[in-house]
Formats: sequence, C-alpha cells, structure tokens
Amino acid sequence: MSWGTELWDQFDNLEKHTQWGIDFVEKYTKFVKERSEIELNYARQMRNLSKKYQPKKKDEDENKYTWCRAFHSTLNELNDYAGQHEVIAENMMSQIIAELTRYSQEIKTERKTHFHDGRKAQQHIEAGWKQLESCKRKFERDCKEADRAQQYFEKMDADINVTKADVEKARQQAQMRHQMASDSKSEYSSYLQKFNQEQNEHYYTIIPNIFQKIQAMEEKRIERMGESLKTFAEVDRQILPIIGKCLDGMTQAAESIESKTDSSQVIESYKSGFEPPGDVEFEDYGQAMKRTVSETSLTNSRSENKPERSSKSKTKTLWPFIKKNKGSNPEDFSHLPPEQRRKKLQAKIDDINKDIQKEMDQRDALTKMKEVYIKNPQMGDPNSVDPRLAEIAHNIEKLQVEAQKFEGWLAEVEGRMPVKSDTSRRTSTVYETQNSTPPTNNNCAQDRESSPDGSYTEEPSSEVQTSNESKVQPETAESGDEFDDAEEDMLPTIGTCKALYPFEGHNEGTIAITEGELLYVIEEDKGDGWTRVRRNEEEEGYVPTSYVEVFLDSNAKGAITYI
Repeated sequence: MSWGTELWDQFDNLEKHTQWGIDFVEKYTKFVKERSEIELNYARQMRNLSKKYQPKKKDEDENKYTWCRAFHSTLNELNDYAGQHEVIAENMMSQIIAELTRYSQEIKTERKTHFHDGRKAQQHIEAGWKQLESCKRKFERDCKEADRAQQYFEKMDADINVTKADVEKARQQAQMRHQMASDSKSEYSSYLQKFNQEQNEHYYTIIPNIFQKIQAMEEKRIERMGESLKTFAEVDRQILPIIGKCLDGMTQAAESIESKTDSSQVIESYKSGFEPPGDVEFEDYGQAMKRTVSETSLTNSRSENKPERSSKSKTKTLWPFIKKNKGSNPEDFSHLPPEQRRKKLQAKIDDINKDIQKEMDQRDALTKMKEVYIKNPQMGDPNSVDPRLAEIAHNIEKLQVEAQKFEGWLAEVEGRMPVKSDTSRRTSTVYETQNSTPPTNNNCAQDRESSPDGSYTEEPSSEVQTSNESKVQPETAESGDEFDDAEEDMLPTIGTCKALYPFEGHNEGTIAITEGELLYVIEEDKGDGWTRVRRNEEEEGYVPTSYVEVFLDSNAKGAITYI
C-alpha cells in the first residue's frame, strides 16, 4: 500500500501524523534517559550499602570466621553487581539515548524537506488552477460580449431608420467580439490542456513521490523504534552472565561457611593456655605441720616465708573473674593470657620482619643504582645514594633490635627453659641467647605477677628476695647451687672482635661496648644475631653480631669472620 495513491488528498493529516511520530521518539528517548538515571542511582545506593557494611580496621578479627568472610565476599559481589547496573546505564546512554537524539534531529530535517517540497507542489497546482479559472472567466466574458454585440448588430440591421454606416459599425463590432471570444476559447482550451497535464503529473507523480519518501521515512522511524526497544532488552541481557557470576559468588560464599571451623576458631581466639584449677587439698589444722596450698588453687594467698619450697614449685594462678583494667596495654602484651600473648607477639614479629625485608629490598635497589652510577657517572652521582643507604642501615638495625626484643618475650611466654645438662652450664643470659633474642629485663616477671587485669601470675621461688632491687626471673633461678656453678665455670676464648658501633646494653645479659673497643669472643653467633664476648674475667655478655667485627682463632670450630 502506497501513501501516494491512497492518501493523495491527506497532506495535512500526514503532516500531523509524522510530527506525532517524532514526538513519540523524543518521549521514548526521555523514558530511556529516566531509566538510566534510575540504574545509576540504584548502583550508587548499592555501592554505598556495600561500603557501609565493609569491615573496618577495628573489626579485622571478623576475618577469622568463615561466616564473616562469606558476608564480606557477598558485599564484594554486591559491589560488582552494582557495577553492572552502571554498565546498563552507560550502554543505554550510548546505544539508545545518544543514537535516538541524533536520529531525531535527522528525521526532523528530512521531514521538513519532504513537506516543504509537497507544499511547494501544492502551491504550484493551486496557482495553475487559479490561472485556469481566470482564463475560463475571460472566455465566458468574451462569449457574452460577442452575443450582445451580435444581438445589437441584428437589431440595427433590422431597423430601417438606422443608417448603413451604423449598421456596418455594429457588424464590425460583432465580428471583433466573436474574434475575441474565439481567442479566449483557444487560450482557455490550451491552458486547460496544460493544467490537466500538470494536475495529472501532480497527483500521479509529484505527490506520490513525495508521499513515498515520507512513508519510507516513517517506516524507517518505526524500524528504529523497534531496534531501540530490542536494544533496551539486550542491554539488560548482556550483563545477565556477569550478574549470574555475582550471584554464583554469593552462593559459593554461603556454601563456604563451616560451623566446625568457626567453632574451633573461637578456641584459638580465646584460649588462655591455663590449666583448670585442681582439687583443693585438705589442710589439717590439728597437726603441727606447715600449710600447703594446691598448685592450681584459685586463692591468691602467698606465704611470706617458704624456705623449703624449691623454684620448681612455681604456682600459676588464674583469675577468671577479675575485671580487666581498661588502661593502656603494655608493649609486651603481658596483660593477655599466655596463648593469646604468644599469638600477639608472633604477629608483631612477623610484621617487623616484613618491614625489615622492605628495607632490605630498598637497600638492594639503591646498591644496584649506585653501581650503575659508578659505571656510568653521567647518569648520576654515586655519593648521592650514600645518605639514603645509611638511613636504611640504621632503620634495619632498629627493626632488628625491636624484633629481638619481641622474640625475647615470645621465648619467655613459650617457656623455653635453660637445659641443666648443657656442658657450658649457661646462666640466665644463655637461656635468652638460645631463644634468638637479647636477654630481657628481669622486671618482666614482676610485671607479669602484678598485671593490671590479674589474668595470671607467677609466684617467685624461695630463692627470690622481696626487695625490688634483687628480683630475678623465676624461670632462670632453678637452684642456688647450679647458678653459682654456672658463674664459676669460665668459657675459653675462641677469638677476638672489634666494636664497629657503640652499644649501650640496657637489657639483662648484654654488655655495653664503645666504638673501636677490642674484646674477647667466648661464644660465636648461633644464628640468633648475638655474639657472647668478655672484657675481663668478671665482665662478659652478649652484643649484636652486626655491631662487631669478629676474628675467630683458626682452630676454633667453624671459624669465620663476621663483618
């Protein structure tokens, strides 16, 4: 069906219809734009929701449990899910809104051209019709004038009173009018033929062609609407696989929850390491005997004088019902139970080791850079790297000392006691060295005994004096005789060393040295970063291996030089 043949007389209605079609395209474009805004707002709200419930630093313990990790994974998948709705909005903006906006401008221009041509053709045919009417009216007037002139001539000719001259004049006038009527008739006939030809061309060629173009334009608009509606659905369909993966991720996160694992993690998180209290022993007041207290008793009573009690009978007392002090926590985590303290210390050591590794990586990179500068001076000054290298070396030393301090506390909490049968018969300083740390301050036992939360205490042995000046760690004072024997046995020297840097040696078991000082080596580094040296027969202790240059005797076992 062609608009040109069927709707040849519906120019005005077609003009209205096509304008309504363009308005509909603009309305649909506005609809898609509002939909894309909804998608963007939805995505933004979903992202904000996911961000709102993301774990904070203070909630980092949540990662221990599978159900918390599953929820965090769900939040991440929800964030990706929100991103797909942003993709919907972007695709609608680029594939529908931008295209239809551009197309609307094109179809408006095309429609304007077609209807301008149609209106021009219509005006032309209307002008031809007016001209035809004018010729027709002129022919009609001339015919009437010719009839009147003929009648007047006949009347004059029949009147005997009229002269021949008047009759001749009337005859000539009648002939002239007849000629004018004949000319008007010819002109009218000719223009009529021309108009009919133009009218036929107008209604069967020009207008059909114009209407055909308008029809093609309208059908194309309808097809574009169909394509756009299809795209509207495909934009959603394209992200369905990714949405499905997000939902699969949420399902997998839910299926990864393990109640048994979480239950075990509760034990790992809160296990104190204490033994439950045992039976309370019967105290017979009817006999003249010394009172005894169960080692696992929850009482906090301590005897002032226990000369018979050896250091091996230390009592660890658990106070599960005492309210914890809300003050600042000590650096060595001594406010925590042994098991939790061990975990905290180990985590701290791991963090320090990571920092040391980072510094070492920077040092290696700068060393390579310096080598490049030395080989290619035009690239840079090798000396410009030295200040940074010195700073890194200082940072590494500080971190190593820090790590050794925490390793000492870790060794303490793990209960690494000195071995009695050790041929070297080491004292408490040997015990600390075996645990790869400088000996810790002997006030640790005191701090632990009077921890602010009363979580646990260690009762000092009978060898320990009550004054603050003479407190000794109970773990190291096994018996007075063995301690004296360890002091009396002097280890032989196995080499010498020169101090490269000063070391203050505040911790127990260490010795202070000054730069350039020469000392005797009595025990080499066992891999823990400490070397045992002697200044004279009465002054010996441990110093950091990195602070000295060691020269072992050639006959010493595994003799090497530390620089």
